Amino acid sequence: MSFSPGPMVLDGDRGDSGLTIDTRLPRAERAQSIHEDDGQATVELASIMMTTASNPVSPGPSSPPLDQVRMQDFIPPTRPSSTPFPQPEPRNTDLRCLSYPTDVLMDLDEREPTELLTTASSPGEAVGMNLNDFPAEIHECILDHLFGFRVSPASKSSIMRWGTALRHPRRKELSELSLVSRAWRVLIQERLYRHIKLKATVESLRESFVYFSAHPHLRPYIKHIEIWFPVFQPKYSPLALSTANTLPTVTADGLTNASYILPVDNCSLEEAFYFVAESFPEVRVMTLEGGERKKAPKVRHWIREPDERRQLKSMPKIGSVHTLICKGQWNLIRGERDFEAITTALPNLREWHGSYSKPKSKSYLTMAEILTKPMRLTTLNLCIEGDYRRELSFPTYFLKLSNRLHFCSKLAQAVASPSLEHVSYTGRVCKQFFVELMARQKDPRQGRLKSIDLTVKNCCRQVNHWNESGSGITDMNFINSFEALVLAGIKALGKLKAVEYLRIRYVDLDSPVPPLNPYFLLREGWCSGVWSDAIITELNRVRPTTRFEELSESFGEIGYNKEGRMTISPDFPKSKALSLKLSNYALLSGGISIT
Repeated sequence: MSFSPGPMVLDGDRGDSGLTIDTRLPRAERAQSIHEDDGQATVELASIMMTTASNPVSPGPSSPPLDQVRMQDFIPPTRPSSTPFPQPEPRNTDLRCLSYPTDVLMDLDEREPTELLTTASSPGEAVGMNLNDFPAEIHECILDHLFGFRVSPASKSSIMRWGTALRHPRRKELSELSLVSRAWRVLIQERLYRHIKLKATVESLRESFVYFSAHPHLRPYIKHIEIWFPVFQPKYSPLALSTANTLPTVTADGLTNASYILPVDNCSLEEAFYFVAESFPEVRVMTLEGGERKKAPKVRHWIREPDERRQLKSMPKIGSVHTLICKGQWNLIRGERDFEAITTALPNLREWHGSYSKPKSKSYLTMAEILTKPMRLTTLNLCIEGDYRRELSFPTYFLKLSNRLHFCSKLAQAVASPSLEHVSYTGRVCKQFFVELMARQKDPRQGRLKSIDLTVKNCCRQVNHWNESGSGITDMNFINSFEALVLAGIKALGKLKAVEYLRIRYVDLDSPVPPLNPYFLLREGWCSGVWSDAIITELNRVRPTTRFEELSESFGEIGYNKEGRMTISPDFPKSKALSLKLSNYALLSGGISIT
């Protein structure tokens, strides 16, 4: 396990003594209990006037005097810290906790804590209140300050609600705060155990099962669990210095040489799901990490592989999981049966976030097979190519894919699902995606789709020569395809009535001018990004109330140097541009440099 347990038995009885004034009584009742004779009000008021008049920072007497009951030995307020007097008045405002006798700490779990926060006003006198009397919001604010973050309950993603990483660098110190009181024990342990990460080996799962069996009260605190599968393990040779040219590995046993082999102790998905189902009844988010490595082994799904002639086995059910995150998805899912085996274990799955480590044609083919199946997802987040680099031409694996199917049509079939509300996709996409999506929307009133977020690797299109299939701000074939994609997306808004968020962007980390990377964003009735006359006309037709934040005719100060190369002056804004006229990209097709 990748976490260390904190204290378990933490709080107990602090006693009920120590209060000299009950601060919970109303002010009027406290005044009545202190003053027995109302006839002394005049004497007290005169004493107050004489005392305040001698203090240079006091506001002085009121005019006319107020008839208020005061204590005879009134103590004027101390000077504020900002008062520029050379000799400030001595005072003691240290906040401290009273210590507990040894016999009280012997049995903490069976008594209610009565921790007192006190301010010493005089020797032998303490004024305080019970720590557990504070509202729950006060406890939360204190711990949020100590932990250094705040989990927003209004976050849309369940990953943010439940999956805040709590492997804090000061985990041991913060776990000791649970000794303060029973309330703090619950709040701190909720934070420390909300998100845990386990290694997917048989030994690791066995240790975790033993630990949580010994501490069952910690089980409901786990809301997000990560299970990562090692893709290799070191194999050390005998302790000796080798004459090879490779650097030796330093271990606890000495100086050795290590080679890496396939792991032999990895558990199967069936064992991992059984462990989660039996141990964590309140888990909401599950992350499966298949690992990243060239020719990595596929994660084993079953303890014993089922006979293909028989019916497919079913995984242990985890009904509480609503969100599945797959990292290195190629090592987890390589076919339709792999996906069905995982979904049978998660009957209440609503969000699926899948990402691939390296692009390949088999990733697109596998997803095309899966996306055509009916699903009850509300959120789909799929990243097939996330390297964010421009390319000179279509790679070989994409040409192999395009000869078999058009992936945009398969993606549109999945997005047209009546239950889907949010979709995010990173990879290759073209205008055919929105054309197919509109064709499948027969009744616009039944659609629940609210947001579409596309990150474009390249736009699939028919080309006559290999050098016409590249991407980037200097490739006009790509810019024209990107404009066609944006225009098709705006037309689709005519049928997708519930869509209020549409983003189509191209990200190039090697771009000479990153603010010129084309994008289109529609949010809360406002648009920004690329524009043309055709885009504005179509936008006015489908969404008449939507407007562009800014419409600029140029990119900035553009000129040519002595060598005939186009240059952009340093005055070009470094921030994100709100207006990018598509016709201006033609000026960049001859090359660009930064002065």
